[in-house]
Amino acid sequence: MALMPVADALSAILASAEPLPEEMVALDTAYHRTLARDVAARRTQPPQPMSAMDGYAVRAADAADLSARLKVIGEVAAGRPFERTVGAGEAVRIFTGGVIPDGADAIIIQEDTKADGDHITLTEAAAKGRHIRVAGVDFHEGDVMLAGGSVLSDRALSLAAAMNYPELAVRRRPKVAVLATGDELVMPGSRPGPGQIVYSNGYALRALARAEGAETVDLGIAADTVASTTSGIRRAREADADILITTGGASVGDHDLVKQSLEAEGVDMAFWRIAMRPGKPMMHGRLGSMRVMGLPGNPVSSYVCAFLFLVPLIRALNGRKVIHHVRESAVLGRDLAANDQREDYLRARLEERDDGTLIATPVLQQDSSLLGNLAAARALLIRPPFAPAAVTGAPCEILTMPE
Repeated sequence: MALMPVADALSAILASAEPLPEEMVALDTAYHRTLARDVAARRTQPPQPMSAMDGYAVRAADAADLSARLKVIGEVAAGRPFERTVGAGEAVRIFTGGVIPDGADAIIIQEDTKADGDHITLTEAAAKGRHIRVAGVDFHEGDVMLAGGSVLSDRALSLAAAMNYPELAVRRRPKVAVLATGDELVMPGSRPGPGQIVYSNGYALRALARAEGAETVDLGIAADTVASTTSGIRRAREADADILITTGGASVGDHDLVKQSLEAEGVDMAFWRIAMRPGKPMMHGRLGSMRVMGLPGNPVSSYVCAFLFLVPLIRALNGRKVIHHVRESAVLGRDLAANDQREDYLRARLEERDDGTLIATPVLQQDSSLLGNLAAARALLIRPPFAPAAVTGAPCEILTMPE
């Protein structure tokens, strides 16, 4: 079977990846959720002209020079408007957030006045409109302030509250189930026996999925038997997983039973093996509404495949506006040999020059089992198939990895 190009594999994974249904959630639980539709203001903010400072509301014509002496006829606090109209030679004590009284068109700040009984004199002349927040300066009723498909930040939640929304329509979180396979795996904290290794893939995969707004389910470790693997697949379906991720057992060895188990459970396989490094033995298929990704067991291969394919899929199911990773320009920090037929994703360190240019230096050892190099890397340097040899300083493209 010919190796599938990376772009074709991603297109196959994203085919028919429609956004999941929407649900209403309270603002306090909406952080980092994806908006299902545009949000328009239900009110004008501020609804009336308001003072931006503590001071006095005056008529600018009465306070245009320092000889003015104005009579204080009342007080305005936030939430307590003044009922009278400010007339000639009058002023009203006002506090930040107070509604500008009728007749007033300027604010003299407290520091620019001197009290004289029930009058004030000025040390600074007034200017029309100064220190006044006009009605609607923030937003007007009907203004779309939050776009569907955007991820709700802490500031967006504050804005939604100000627009008078106690709850918002967001996309249901995709549920990602992770199933490890392999008799050689033991849990962290265990004492590995001969030939055993400590299981690590699931922790990165679940964290990556959660960072993209998914809910995760840990299905544990399946033994290298069809029965154990198919049991894990069935538990993913019982958990109503939108995506099943398997790690390990995706190669061609006698004990690699994941593909066999998936097909036995009725998974319609879209592809198996991709023209990329690391991650060639990756699989993808569908089992009803559940999407399945069979990732390699090597931890670097597993993570790189999840970063390249799982993240865009989660974003698509979340209805995000931006689905794909953005490639950035950089320059090589060391020479590279010519590439073969597979697309390379080299783990690289990043430095930034004073002019903002990024220098991407691939780590020397690119073995797909080396987690130390993966943890230290900040980017994946992309080498297209059959790319010629490149020298230090040559332009290149990178994908920045999560910090």
